[in-house]
Amino acid sequence: MERSEKEQNVVVFGGGTGLSNLLRGLKKNPAIHLTAIVTVADDGGSSGRLLQQYDIPPPGDIRQVMGALSEAGPLVDRMFQYRFKGEEGLHGHTLGNLMLAALTDVTGDFANAIERLSSLFNVKGTVLPVANERLTLHAELEDGTIVTGESKIPVYGTSIQRVYVSPQEVEPLPAAIEAVEQADYILIGPGSLYTSILPTLLVEEMRRAIIKSTSPKVYISNLTTQIGETASYTASDHVKALYSHVGQPFLDTVVIHEPADAVIHEQMVQCLQQKGDRFVDNDVDELERYGVNVWKENIATEREGRIVHDTDRIAQWFSSFTSR
Repeated sequence: MERSEKEQNVVVFGGGTGLSNLLRGLKKNPAIHLTAIVTVADDGGSSGRLLQQYDIPPPGDIRQVMGALSEAGPLVDRMFQYRFKGEEGLHGHTLGNLMLAALTDVTGDFANAIERLSSLFNVKGTVLPVANERLTLHAELEDGTIVTGESKIPVYGTSIQRVYVSPQEVEPLPAAIEAVEQADYILIGPGSLYTSILPTLLVEEMRRAIIKSTSPKVYISNLTTQIGETASYTASDHVKALYSHVGQPFLDTVVIHEPADAVIHEQMVQCLQQKGDRFVDNDVDELERYGVNVWKENIATEREGRIVHDTDRIAQWFSSFTSR
């Protein structure tokens, strides 16, 4: 996609639903060009079956992001995200995953398949895998156990000490490095800390490029804790994990949710309690000890029984942030 000279280049790291909600809001801003750098460490569900059968990078997170950025209309998006039912064969696969797998097989290149399908579905911005090959995510738990496989990590119920990817010498996609080098803003998250966000930051050359960049780097904090990954984490615990894995402090700003209506907030709290979750404790004093600017914004909403980032409020936040 051609970039206007007036556009600001915004690079966003992550994967899953959190990243998709963020992008749905940001794409409404005509003054920015979005580049989403997405994890390729998923090994569950449809993605897991496809990578086993075709030895391709897992397409699931890529598909979600493409759907979020597509401007082809809601019906096309529903079709792209459609998950087949039934008992055998196509059961569990999404149409978008199958299309990415087919195009990868035809072109022989995963990144090329994403680019061509992005054009077909009128994707606003650029969607890039962090690497053009499959990565395997490993976790070392607090008790020393090593767990291999993104889908297996959250089910152990033991605190995660660290995560790492293999092959460790993997090369990032050159276009992804170039996007970071040209970025006016770098946004991290939101999303599952250990299985969506960190896998995009652990590719060595990418890690160095992020550290080297002088552009503002912003972490958009998760709204809620996540059983199996961050069940007792505060906002500063998330930042601590990011710094530990990247190897040094690198964030300028952390965006946290600040409720604007006590009644609505209490309804959200009750919604979370029914699922055994809770809001992340925004320990502002501890965040400030890390040397980051803390930006408080009312950015949460309830959707289909889940507490998620509000796409419109995210867009409003970013406009305010960049016009300071």
